Amino acid sequence: MKRFALIGAAGYVATRHMRAIKETANILVAALDPSDSVGIIDSYFPDAAFFTEFERFDRYVNKLARSGCPIDYVSVCSPNYLHDAHIRFGLRNDAHVICEKPVVLNPWNIDGLREIEQETGRRVYTILQLRLHPVLQELKRYVEAAPKNKVFDVNLTYITSRGRWYYASWKGNIEKSGGIATNIGIHFFDMLHWIFGEVLENRVYIHTHDRACGFLHLEKARVNWFLSINYDVLRQAFALSNGQRTFRSITVEGKEIEFSEGFTDLHTLSYQRILEGKGFTLDDAARAIEIVYQIRKAQLVELNGDYYHPLARLPLEPHPFERE
Repeated sequence: MKRFALIGAAGYVATRHMRAIKETANILVAALDPSDSVGIIDSYFPDAAFFTEFERFDRYVNKLARSGCPIDYVSVCSPNYLHDAHIRFGLRNDAHVICEKPVVLNPWNIDGLREIEQETGRRVYTILQLRLHPVLQELKRYVEAAPKNKVFDVNLTYITSRGRWYYASWKGNIEKSGGIATNIGIHFFDMLHWIFGEVLENRVYIHTHDRACGFLHLEKARVNWFLSINYDVLRQAFALSNGQRTFRSITVEGKEIEFSEGFTDLHTLSYQRILEGKGFTLDDAARAIEIVYQIRKAQLVELNGDYYHPLARLPLEPHPFERE
């Protein structure tokens, strides 16, 4: 049985990590979050020590190590801009680290963490669950079996509606979240690179507070992509009247790749692989970090030619706080 500590216990994704720790027959010993709205812990590890101050959490983890009961893994579910610091904390406390997406915001942070891995002998693992989805694994095999010179036409659309709270939180601050492409798109860019190969061109048309849109030319694909957190985009694009607030679609050569099902157990499967020494590492995560960093820093290109997403021409909207 491995002993875990969790940083970011009040976040949405933390529940998946608690469940994964439980379902892999391990134990959560300590958890940290500035917010004390963490009653969900009772459903999994009611005896876990909980802290709202990092200093006390740090002292407790150190005390466990000195008493001969060290933490084996630190799971990081904190805001994106804190991942680097919290990963370093775990490594320097002689623990392996499991970090949510994106593992860091900047490519050079990967290099720094590799150095600490070498110094400590501990590893950093990240959650790249789309690589474990059976439908996407089958798509990867299909692409690998295609003729070498085959270049697929791909459309990616992901709209996941968020309320006004999003803009007031750290997620609405590009310096803290990395922006739309990083915060909600990182898994998709990792999946695209994993399946279709290296990036030949990375063109960005739109990158605002509520949407991002661009074109990726990969070794084996031309990808038009569109991401948004704005419900009005979903309503305008699809005239939905059933209250649906999320839309996810990937088409390859015009054929829909349906992978909406099967997400429930992917964090647990990720943990199982990590505990077996087969988890996704910094090297696996690095290329997607480079892609979203390039998107974040790119100079926008005007829409032209045939290769842009059909939703790219929807009218842009002001930041919701600008209306007040």
